[in-house]
Amino acid sequence: MTHGDERALLPTATGAEARAALRELLRPRRLLALGAFGLLSAATAVGLLTAPVLGGIVDLAVAGRPPDAVTAPALLLVTIAVVQGVCLAAGQTLVARLGEEMLADLRERFVDRVLALPLAVVERAGSGDLTSRVTGDVTVIAEAVRTAFPQLARSALTIGLTLVGLVVLDWRFLLAALLALPVHLRTVRWYAGRARSLYARQRVALGAQQQQLLDTIGGAATVRAFRLAESHLDRVAVRSRHAVDLTLRGIRLMTRFYGRLNVAEFVGLSAVLVTGFLLVRADAVSVGTAAAAALYFHNLFNPLNAALSLVDDAQSAAASLARLVGVSRLSAADRTDDGARLGASVLADGGDVAIPPSSRSADDAADPAGADETAVPAAGPVVPADTTGIAIEVKGLHHAYAPGHEVLRDVSFTVAPGERVALVGASGAGKTTLARLIAGIDRPSSGVIRLGGVPVDELGGQVTGRIVALVSQDGHVFAGPLADDLRLARPDATDEALRTALDRVGALGWATALPDGLATVVGEGGHRLTAAQEQQLALARLVLAAPPVVILDEATAEAGSAGARLLESAADRTLAGRTALVIAHRLSQAATADRVIVLDAGRVVETGTHDGLVAAGGRYASLWSAWSGARG
Repeated sequence: MTHGDERALLPTATGAEARAALRELLRPRRLLALGAFGLLSAATAVGLLTAPVLGGIVDLAVAGRPPDAVTAPALLLVTIAVVQGVCLAAGQTLVARLGEEMLADLRERFVDRVLALPLAVVERAGSGDLTSRVTGDVTVIAEAVRTAFPQLARSALTIGLTLVGLVVLDWRFLLAALLALPVHLRTVRWYAGRARSLYARQRVALGAQQQQLLDTIGGAATVRAFRLAESHLDRVAVRSRHAVDLTLRGIRLMTRFYGRLNVAEFVGLSAVLVTGFLLVRADAVSVGTAAAAALYFHNLFNPLNAALSLVDDAQSAAASLARLVGVSRLSAADRTDDGARLGASVLADGGDVAIPPSSRSADDAADPAGADETAVPAAGPVVPADTTGIAIEVKGLHHAYAPGHEVLRDVSFTVAPGERVALVGASGAGKTTLARLIAGIDRPSSGVIRLGGVPVDELGGQVTGRIVALVSQDGHVFAGPLADDLRLARPDATDEALRTALDRVGALGWATALPDGLATVVGEGGHRLTAAQEQQLALARLVLAAPPVVILDEATAEAGSAGARLLESAADRTLAGRTALVIAHRLSQAATADRVIVLDAGRVVETGTHDGLVAAGGRYASLWSAWSGARG
C-alpha cells in the first residue's frame, strides 16, 4: 500500500505455503476425493455417448431408413441421460461434502490460530484486516468450494474425455480442434499474469477500507468532538476509491478475457467443420461422424469457457486462501520450544505454581478469554493462598510507539516474589504501556524485562502469557452458560473448582442465585450481568488460571463506591500469594500495597511505601492529598 498511514497488515502466505495447506487439508479425505472424482468421471463418460448416438441418427436419416429405426437410439439417449444424471448428482454431492469439510477445517484452524496471535500483532494490523479475512476471504473461499471448484472439476473431465472422443471418431478431428489451443493458452497466460497480483491487491484494499470504516465508526464520538469528520470521510473516500478502482480493473480484465475466448471458439469450430467437410467428401467418414465431431467440439464451449473463466474465481480464492494461511504461519512462528522450556523453568523456580503438562500443545494453551484478560495464562490448578510468585525486573526501559516520541524513559525497578506494587501517575504517565510491556504484549524500544530472571524476549509471547495475566477494566462476558465462561481459563475445572473461584472473588452468592445457577446463559442474548459482576467473573477466571504474576490495569475502577470496594476486596483475595502490579485508579489500592511506584511523563519519579511517600511531601503526596480531598 502506498498510503503513509497504513497499518502493518497481517502477512499473506506464499503460493507454496497455500498449496501445502491445501494438501494438508485434503490428505485425510483422499478416499472421499477419489470417490467424487470417479463418479464425475463416469457421468462425463456416459454423457459423451450422446454425440455419436445423434451422429448415428443422422446416418439413419441420410440412408433413408424408416422412422421406427430411430426408436432404439432414442431409448439409448434416455438411458444415457438417466445414468448421467444419477452419477452427476452423486458426484457433486461428494464434491460438496469434500469442499465443506475442508472449509470447516480451514475455518477452525484459522480461528484457533487467531486466538493464539499476540495481541500486539493484531493491534498493529487493526481489526479491519482481521475482520476482512474472517468474513470476506472466508466467503470468497466458501463460494469457490460450493460452486467454482465442483464446476471446474467437471469441466476439466469433460474437456479431457471429449478430446479422447474426437480421437475415437478420427484423429484428424482432434488436430483441427487443437488449432484453438494456442489461442486458449495465450489467453490464460495473459489473464493469469495480470489477475494474480490484481486480486491480491484488491483483497488488501478491501481490508484497509474496512479498517478505516471501523476506525471512523468506532470512534464516532471522538471524531465529532474534535471536528474530524471531514478528514475521516476523506480517508474513507480514498480507501473506497482505491478498492473500487481495483474492482473496475478486474471487470475490464474479465471482459477482454471473454473476448479472446470467443476468438478461440471461432478458430476451433471452423477448423472442425472444414475438416469434416473434407473427410466426408473423401469418403473417409460418414456425415453422422462429422456431425458427431462438430457436436463434440461445440459441447466443449461451455466446459472450456467455464474452466477458463473459473480461473477468475480460482485467482480470487487463492488470494483469500493465502491471506488465511498467512495468519496461521504467523502464529505458528510465534511459538518456540525453547521458550516453553524456559517458561517451565521460571515457573518451577517460583514456588508452588503448577502449569499444564508439557504435552499440551501451544494451540491448546491459547485461551479465548483474552478479550478482557489481554495476556492470558494457560489453564492450571488454583494457586494456594500462600503461594510465592516470581520476581519482575525492569532495567533501563525505553519505549516509543512512534520515533522521537518516547512514552517511557529509563524505567528501572524490581518487584520481589509475592510483592504487591502499585503503579501511580497521572493519565498519560505511561502506566498502561509499562503493563503491556511486562505482559509481553508489546516489545520495548530498548531495555530488559525479566520474569524469574529470564528475559521476556527469550520466553516468547505464548509462554509469557502463561506466566503473566493482565486484567483490564474492560471486562467481557462470552455468550453461553456461566460455567463455560469460567472454564475458558481452565477447561478441566470441576463445578466445585468453579464455586471455589467464585467464592474467592465474592461472586458465589449472586452466581448461585441466578435462575439456573452456573448453567445460566449469560452474555449476548442471555442474563445481563452488572459491570461489577463482569469484573468479578474476570477475576474468577484469573483464580482458575493461576498465573504467578498478575497485572491489574484499573481492573477495579468501577463507578460507585460500593462496587469499587467490592472489587478491591475481590482483587485482594485474588492476588494473595502472587507477584502483583496494580495500576491504581483509586489511591486506596496504593495505600494497601507493599510499595508504590510513581510515574510521571514516562519516568519513575518516586518509589516507597504509602506512608513514606506521603511523609516525603513529593508527587505522590500531592496526588494523595488531591484524591483524599476529593473524597472528603
